[in-house]
Amino acid sequence: MGIVETWMREKPIRTFLASLSSRRAAAAAAALIASSSAGAGAASVDGETGDRSIPQLSSMANSVVSRCSRVLAIATESLQQNFEADFPDSCKEPNTYARELLEYCCHKALHEVATRPDYLADKNLRHLMFDMMLAWETPGVEEELPENRSTLPNPMEIEDEDEGSIFYANSTRLAVQVNDKNTVGLGAFARTAPSCPIIADLVTVHNLFDALTCSSGGRLHFFVYDKYIKSLDKVFRSVKGIMQSPLASSFHLDAGECILAIDGDRPIHPVFQHIGISAWPGRLILTTNALYFQSIRVGYGDKIVKYDLATDSDQVIERDFTGPLGVRLFDKAVMYKSNTLTEPIYLDFPELGGPSRRDYWLAITREVLQVNRFIRKFNLDDVQRAEALSKAILGILRYSAVKEAFHISPSHFKTTLTFSLVEKLPKGDMVLKALYDNYFQLLVTSSSHLVAESTGGNSLHGHSLPFSLYALSRMGFILLKRKDENESESESEMSFCAVCFGVAKSLEAALEESFCYSERIEAARATIDQVKVEGVDANIALMQELLFPFIQVVKLIYSLTKWEDPLKSLLFLFFILYFIQRGFVDYILPLFFLAFAVVMLWRKYSGKEKILKVLEVRTPPSKNPVEQILTLQDAISKLEETMQTINIVLLKFRAVLFAAVPKATEMVAVALLAAAAFLAFIPWRHMLLIVIMEVYTREMPLRKQHTEKFRRRIRECAGG
Repeated sequence: MGIVETWMREKPIRTFLASLSSRRAAAAAAALIASSSAGAGAASVDGETGDRSIPQLSSMANSVVSRCSRVLAIATESLQQNFEADFPDSCKEPNTYARELLEYCCHKALHEVATRPDYLADKNLRHLMFDMMLAWETPGVEEELPENRSTLPNPMEIEDEDEGSIFYANSTRLAVQVNDKNTVGLGAFARTAPSCPIIADLVTVHNLFDALTCSSGGRLHFFVYDKYIKSLDKVFRSVKGIMQSPLASSFHLDAGECILAIDGDRPIHPVFQHIGISAWPGRLILTTNALYFQSIRVGYGDKIVKYDLATDSDQVIERDFTGPLGVRLFDKAVMYKSNTLTEPIYLDFPELGGPSRRDYWLAITREVLQVNRFIRKFNLDDVQRAEALSKAILGILRYSAVKEAFHISPSHFKTTLTFSLVEKLPKGDMVLKALYDNYFQLLVTSSSHLVAESTGGNSLHGHSLPFSLYALSRMGFILLKRKDENESESESEMSFCAVCFGVAKSLEAALEESFCYSERIEAARATIDQVKVEGVDANIALMQELLFPFIQVVKLIYSLTKWEDPLKSLLFLFFILYFIQRGFVDYILPLFFLAFAVVMLWRKYSGKEKILKVLEVRTPPSKNPVEQILTLQDAISKLEETMQTINIVLLKFRAVLFAAVPKATEMVAVALLAAAAFLAFIPWRHMLLIVIMEVYTREMPLRKQHTEKFRRRIRECAGG
């Protein structure tokens, strides 16, 4: 028995060592054959496919193109010939020839690979895609650095572990081995990743790259990219598992409606629905059309409530506070209201940490709401509607993958949710219009026409736009019922949905302009955040310092009205009267704007080298909480006194209006008739002169005694 156990333990080891030695021997023999053929002056030829290297491409690009030819089952010479036949203008530009040829081969290969439902789980494909990005940065021979050439492994030192994979050639044409030193920039990622709509979207690819490289200085490492793809595959499998579970059938979903997220199904992570002061735990479901809340009520059974996000009912979704008995204590809730509800409902996501769980649900729910608004705005139907929902679904799954893998949730202009990003971006309406005009409009064109254009040389070049609906359908998500599912139609659909060339130009232009404005807004917002101060007293002190010149002018005019210096007051009065009499009042506002413009331009052209002086503000002494409460109480008391005075004036006006005091009513009526006649027959300029004269000369020594007497009579009447 011991002999058998020893043989069972040693036999697999012997077998593995024998296979390993045979592989190394085969690799060495193949390397010798390749080196001997190269020494004889022949070109480097792949023994299996007969492909030759392209002289214009770098060694890394040649390796990628060779693997693309294996995916497409087309020789590299044929790929190059097809490219030159489809795009003869690109052959005339030697500076861009290598990169455009590489993009052509990569896009075709990735569209072919995307037909497989499990391609996200293929490690070889992840290596191939990253190598495509590396090759994109150094596509030509002249751009290839010596250290890049040294990254190609020696065939005699590395064994062929992937001899059965279509992504790798045999030992004479090994693939580029990805290491930690090779990183990818934004340009390569943005040009390659959107070829697979599941991995990235053209609208949000820049934000996705920023999220993946937030801790690596703007360069993407392979292990980060690999972790993202693995997380994306895990999220897809999880959502598919929910769709196939008995839970999906219990909600009676509409045709084409897909479940995107579920929460509250575990007792340790409940979701509470607050309506008024009542709160019930339950399960929350988000689909492409609605929010479903399944409450768990003891003695009443489960009750499912649907909040439709696809209807036009003035719906609002935002973060809010909640707590027991309606007390606003915890910032971990989502408020939802619409004109179909009598009062808003609050969905509470309690957790020990921060509000990340609430923020995630808020983001994905808003994305569903925004995509349905987009559908209603442009009146999308059938395929167009399914395509818009597919883009939103993929954006939510990518958002979930980034959150699960790296525990970050990009927000505002950095979100990876397509329709939420467009809603937040400045000039986002132009981006939506470009997206509709140049993307969704193609879906109404006949597939045969587009296929003819595709074969005529208008596809697989530049920024390709594969359709998200097709990508989702290959992954098992059915959003659209098809009348015929035969193989020929499926192949035709692949040709139709794979690539649309030329539709991204105006969309890219709109995105570029919008991103430019968003960067300015971000910079302005950062500047504003730097000058924000806390406290009412500190803000008042800062405002007084900023308005210091205007305050001084007001103080000067007020001192002149007090006639402290009669000569100055008299001269100023003559100036004002002359200004009004000559009709210069009409030009006060234009002169005010003109003065500001002259000062700005003068400062711009005369003070180029001068730095703006630091604004020094004398901050008031800090107050403790009790003093702040007393200050607030004093301000409230003053506000109350002001409101009481206003109410007294309104009550007296009411009494005079309805002749509760006949003598006062008669006097006021006569005064109003005189004022009406005065305003009707006397020009407004003379009226302004009279008002200025009356107000300005109240404190004049000749009128001061009469003014005090008049004020006393007014107070007596008010008191009566």
